[in-house]
Amino acid sequence: MRGVEERGLGKYFGTDGFRGRANETLTAVHAFRIGRFLGNYFGKNGEKRARIVVGKDTRLSSYTFEYALTAGATASGADVYLLHVTTTPSVSYVARTEGFDCGVMISASHNPYTDNGIKLMDGNGEKMGDGVISAVEEMLDGGDVPFARGDKIGRTVDYVAGRNRYLAFLLSLPRVSFRGLKIGLDCANGSAFAISKAVFDALGAQVYLIGAEPGGTNINLHCGSTCVDRLQELVVSRSLDMGFAFDGDADRCIAVDEKGRVIDGDGILYICANYLASRGELDGKGVVLTEMSNLGLDKAFQGKGIGCVRTEVGDRFVYAEMVKTGYLLGGEPSGHIIFRKHETTGDGLVTALKLVEAALESKCPISCLANGYRPFPRELINVRVLHKNEILLDRRVKEAVARAEDLCQGRIVLRASGTEPIVRILAEGKKNCKESAGIVKIVVEEAEERLCAES
Repeated sequence: MRGVEERGLGKYFGTDGFRGRANETLTAVHAFRIGRFLGNYFGKNGEKRARIVVGKDTRLSSYTFEYALTAGATASGADVYLLHVTTTPSVSYVARTEGFDCGVMISASHNPYTDNGIKLMDGNGEKMGDGVISAVEEMLDGGDVPFARGDKIGRTVDYVAGRNRYLAFLLSLPRVSFRGLKIGLDCANGSAFAISKAVFDALGAQVYLIGAEPGGTNINLHCGSTCVDRLQELVVSRSLDMGFAFDGDADRCIAVDEKGRVIDGDGILYICANYLASRGELDGKGVVLTEMSNLGLDKAFQGKGIGCVRTEVGDRFVYAEMVKTGYLLGGEPSGHIIFRKHETTGDGLVTALKLVEAALESKCPISCLANGYRPFPRELINVRVLHKNEILLDRRVKEAVARAEDLCQGRIVLRASGTEPIVRILAEGKKNCKESAGIVKIVVEEAEERLCAES
């Protein structure tokens, strides 16, 4: 059946780390055991002292998981360098540029504060390989490693210097001054609050800030990349040139143009691909998309002579395909955008900087840069379920998808979220998208009821 994705995930780790409700499905004990594994594994069972860099977002439970994981890692002989509140991309940057064995980010990204997550990166700043993740899961299921003793016990290091080097990296990227621009930033009451304003201030922009008062329980609450209403209002009411909304750990960016219209990840890819191509910097003359990208983007790229390939949802799959194809640009509608020349993961701040640069170099408002991209009509519905993987295999659900595709004269993408207990239904086509998605939603809910009754 076209459009239905299924992917084998680990018992604990999904497409973007180990994520769950804080101290329910993801506990401090889990964090401690992950730290114990990492310290021992990268310390080669006591042969060397592992170096691990750790960051966290602003949610209340992040302190618990940071300290628990650090305790486990130092107990296994690792030295742990703490970036404190910072962004996921900054951890990736520091891990790959400063000789760390691995990096850890404590964050549940765009999820509410009641959730948290543990993201693992290797020494190249890339998502940890499946082999290591499998070994981590064995540790979580009761595996054991020896404790370090005596002078082999690890220590913690306050490493704000690493975050400052990341700031310097961001400031080195733009080729033009932002002086005279008025820019709105929505930091989602998350990681970006500690970094974003400093960057745009230093580049000369006049910054208008919202979502920058983290309290531990308000991360992503009615703000950020998943809720841009306030940013749209800010841009229009203050006559700003543009605005950018980040998620909780700032690896996503959604833009708002000077008219208050949203530019999602697909629109950002269109703008950036054209800009890079105009400068001869779009290697391979192609872009990596995911199955969730709008079909209108393929058509728009085709008209510009830009190729594109699609891969599974998740920035780790986007990056892997970029390495395979040699493409330098890739991303997702959610705002995970990867500029492979500069990074190995999505970075909301890099995306925002590149968009401002594109607008300034093109000498036109950011709204003009999206001309030529006309997205197909679509409807996206999320259904919260307990049996997301089983639902994808349900015969009646598959039949409903086929009927819905006929109705919308397009496609239905039905996929299990890799980070939440959700099935996502995307209907995209020439007509009847809302009705088509609704048909599938009803059958998905019925399948969930049957599965719950049987379990």
